[in-house]
Amino acid sequence: MGAQWKAKGKDLAANARGRVFGKLVKEIMVAARNGADPAMNPRLRLVVEQARKASMPKDTLDRALKKGAGLTDEHVHFEHVIYEGFAPHQVPLMVECLTDNVKRTAPEMRVLFRKGQLGSSGSVAWDFDHVGMIEAAPLTPDADPELAAIEAGAQDLEPGEEEGTSLFLTEHADLDLVSRALPAYGFNVLSAKLGYKPKNPVNPASLSAADLEEVEAFLAAIDAHDDVQNVYVGLAG
Repeated sequence: MGAQWKAKGKDLAANARGRVFGKLVKEIMVAARNGADPAMNPRLRLVVEQARKASMPKDTLDRALKKGAGLTDEHVHFEHVIYEGFAPHQVPLMVECLTDNVKRTAPEMRVLFRKGQLGSSGSVAWDFDHVGMIEAAPLTPDADPELAAIEAGAQDLEPGEEEGTSLFLTEHADLDLVSRALPAYGFNVLSAKLGYKPKNPVNPASLSAADLEEVEAFLAAIDAHDDVQNVYVGLAG
């Protein structure tokens, strides 16, 4: 599970496409607050590229850009909130939300965390590094991820979530720079964002099969909440 948890079979779910678009729309709207021109807004450029690769309709993308930049009569303000705590069996996690109503989201998160433990701000964050995460696929069979990581300026390298991909980890401030550099070294960037990497992940071998199923069910319930953007879990593998 490592840096970012994904539900088993999640991409096969009938509503997966809609959920992906919904999350990307929120990211676009938040990023567009600092300007609707992707060329002048690195954060927006990255999420717009991700939306295009996910085949988001142009009308949907344009509406999100205009709403986020305040160019329409619709005023929606999303607040970025992090919830920290533990899944069952003391597996640490960081839950990243974008919400238009914290007073609604907070109690709903407390309910979802009943089978785990909701912590206070900073109670779990110390056990994660806030880093840039770039998932990329080789453009050619001979593309060397280790060489690309060194040349593009990444700090670390891990296997990606999808088969055959690589996860390039960067310093917080280097995310856009490394994303722009990777294609020159044979890698197509699939996604790029800031996220949380566990420092001391729990070894799944220390948990029974029943315990792991309990953790999975807990994470699935968290991830299904409409305000949740990303779930980062301190579980190795």
